[in-house]
Amino acid sequence: MRLQIIHDTRYDYASPVKTAHHMAHMRPREEAWQQLRSHALDITPVPPRLTEDLDVYGNPRAFFSLQGAHDALRIVARSLVETAEPPRVPVGAGESPDWEAVAEAMRFQAGGRWDPAAEFTFASEFAPHHPDFADYAQPSFAPGTAVLAGAHDLMRRIHREFRYDTDSTEVETPAVEALAQRRGVCQDFAHIMIACLRALGLPARYASGYLLTFPPPGKPRLIGSDASHAWVQVYAPADDGGPGAWHGFDPTNDRAPGEDYVLLAVGRDYADVSPMRGVLHGGAEHTLDVGVTVMPFDEAPDLLSK
Repeated sequence: MRLQIIHDTRYDYASPVKTAHHMAHMRPREEAWQQLRSHALDITPVPPRLTEDLDVYGNPRAFFSLQGAHDALRIVARSLVETAEPPRVPVGAGESPDWEAVAEAMRFQAGGRWDPAAEFTFASEFAPHHPDFADYAQPSFAPGTAVLAGAHDLMRRIHREFRYDTDSTEVETPAVEALAQRRGVCQDFAHIMIACLRALGLPARYASGYLLTFPPPGKPRLIGSDASHAWVQVYAPADDGGPGAWHGFDPTNDRAPGEDYVLLAVGRDYADVSPMRGVLHGGAEHTLDVGVTVMPFDEAPDLLSK
């Protein structure tokens, strides 16, 4: 599937910003099932210099600075991505190691083999340790449950028992608060599921990106009406002692990510992969407007050039 994504972000400042330094995660990752065919980042005002590299998790990122006064900033990322179905492992019993064995393998042992995935068992800013997460996770992880089967059940429970409500939380709402009220958005559901898994000693990480959506029957696709999406990746070690693999679970939609998903970045939680962050001198008060468009390339092949 060939998907084109336009991620349009605009800041309007109440007073001019004198200088600014920004970092953007807006370039999709390269994976075996996802190839980036083109990407452009248009910034207004134009920065005198823009550099790109990979962060510690292999996510592409861009740095730029603005040294002149400006009362608005617009960043438009245009990407063309070719996707395929990610490899999937059945989540039934015996198809992945028991969750207790995975948790034990992640524990530090002097002289033992260190698995880099163990980093994702620790608490992070948006997915802290709290006994409420362990209590919620436990019914999905009876003794001897395969780790992916338990993760699948946890995903389904969150989808079934939580209400998607865009007015219920903010970006900074603690995950334990969203857990208590049983409502939130995709970011909340991802953080809750991650915190639940880590409470049991299981490695889980935050995945950000995009999801192809479809307009109502008979209605045109509205440009800029989509949004970024978030889901969870759970780690399962290989039985033969080789490198394990990360498997996607989307509690918002009760499914595994497919070719209609575009992976942008992975990290411990949202704080690692926020699309934009920066340090400003001046312009403390601002309004933010974000529009995302995800559509098949053949639906509007000239869209990326506009």
